[in-house]
Amino acid sequence: MSVLKFSMPYKGSKGNADLVSLFDSGASFSCIHPEKAAQLANLERLPDVLHLQTVSEAHEIKVEYRVSLDFYLNGVRLSDEFIVIPALSEEAIIGAATMQKWRIKLDFEHDTVTVDPKVAIAILK
Repeated sequence: MSVLKFSMPYKGSKGNADLVSLFDSGASFSCIHPEKAAQLANLERLPDVLHLQTVSEAHEIKVEYRVSLDFYLNGVRLSDEFIVIPALSEEAIIGAATMQKWRIKLDFEHDTVTVDPKVAIAILK
């Protein structure tokens, strides 16, 4: 598991905010702190509650809500669903599924995160 942390702009249906975002290749999902989620967008109840296992196998987190947000990485507009995690220690976490979807690359040698602007262009045929 490898991580990098940066502040990035986010936009939702209720507002905008810069959030310190942890890029975590070991996290399956992208996540957001409940307070930040409520500030940015209307929380949507999940059809079925998610029960997530943490690193500590004895600890399970019950997830009931999600939000859809745009976020901007190096000026490129990206979007995804973020699950709302009670008592999340970070403002936001960009997980592996989001990184794969948008082909986000982590460069630990230079402590940078990059995205090809071409992945954000919609091609309609």
